[in-house]
Amino acid sequence: MKTWLYLTADGMEALCANWPCCVWSPTGERRCLPLHEAARELHGRVVDVLLPMEMCSWLRSDPWPSRRQPRPQALAFAIEEQLSENLETLHISVGARDRQQRYPLMVTERSRFQALLALLAAQGFDVRAMHVDADLLPDDKAFAVRWFGRWLLGGALPARVSLSPRALATLKPDLPEDIHWLDEGRDREGIDEWLLSAGGHPIDLLQGEFRRRRQPLPWRGVAVAASGLLLLTWAFSEARIRFLEGETRYLYTQDEQRFRSLYPEQTRIVDLAAQFQALQSRRGQSQDTQAARLVRLTEQVIGASNVEVQRVDFREDEGWKIQLTANSFVELEQLRERGQQTGLPVTLGSASKQNNRVQATLTLENS
Repeated sequence: MKTWLYLTADGMEALCANWPCCVWSPTGERRCLPLHEAARELHGRVVDVLLPMEMCSWLRSDPWPSRRQPRPQALAFAIEEQLSENLETLHISVGARDRQQRYPLMVTERSRFQALLALLAAQGFDVRAMHVDADLLPDDKAFAVRWFGRWLLGGALPARVSLSPRALATLKPDLPEDIHWLDEGRDREGIDEWLLSAGGHPIDLLQGEFRRRRQPLPWRGVAVAASGLLLLTWAFSEARIRFLEGETRYLYTQDEQRFRSLYPEQTRIVDLAAQFQALQSRRGQSQDTQAARLVRLTEQVIGASNVEVQRVDFREDEGWKIQLTANSFVELEQLRERGQQTGLPVTLGSASKQNNRVQATLTLENS
């Protein structure tokens, strides 16, 4: 069993060393004590931190059309309308896709989350993961669990919330009939053990910029010996490289002289191999012109999508660049997949959202 550190809802108003918390040792014993005492007791151990649901909000995205894992930024923009705050002030953590092809997200205030991590670091905690209590419930059934004087709702329910007994009494008529009720007043130890090892898929809040960094391994002596061996290897490699460079320059000079004798009109040599290959294969080049490739892209990819073309540019070394506007990131994802299905080398980049529209750059690379 993991070593859990639960920061109860009683102390979330003031982030300080006296925060009332609860510790479960690997044997399953519950101990309630202030945070600074828990720090002394757990010194040197790796802990999994559990936060109260009152500090976070749980949301779900719409069904995602692509099979590929979307970027956290795309999911954040997808739920932006459900939020009442600016995205820049929030820390959003993403969970695993569910059976409805939706992504669950846990949202908390960024500055408060930073202050919490700073408090735990100042107390000397080595935090491996950070979850939310209502998110521990397994998602195969709907659950309502009374824990630490509050009711946690979650599991198969389309919500993760914490309610007081009075609030639950108001909401109870709207809950499904097959919901499973558990009360810590009847079997506290049993519920503790079940909840902390329920086998669900809770979201780890340590993501993105807050991802846990691995501790360096204490192999200092081995590192010094390896560094010495690498230094010797580098010295031998350097001598070999210099010899090969001299031979390469000699052979290149000979090749350049032969090339100039075959193609005297080529007064400037930038890439000898590329120029020679281009001159040899010029007669057999494909008749598929750049304009024809653009027409194909327009008819088979852009024409079948609900996007607007703002600007089209062509660069010899990069290919066609088309600036688009769409209604959502989902439309852009569908456009990219349609391009791959047609076999065209298209990529999407520089996506950003302005007002109610999404802007991006579609690149058709030179084949």
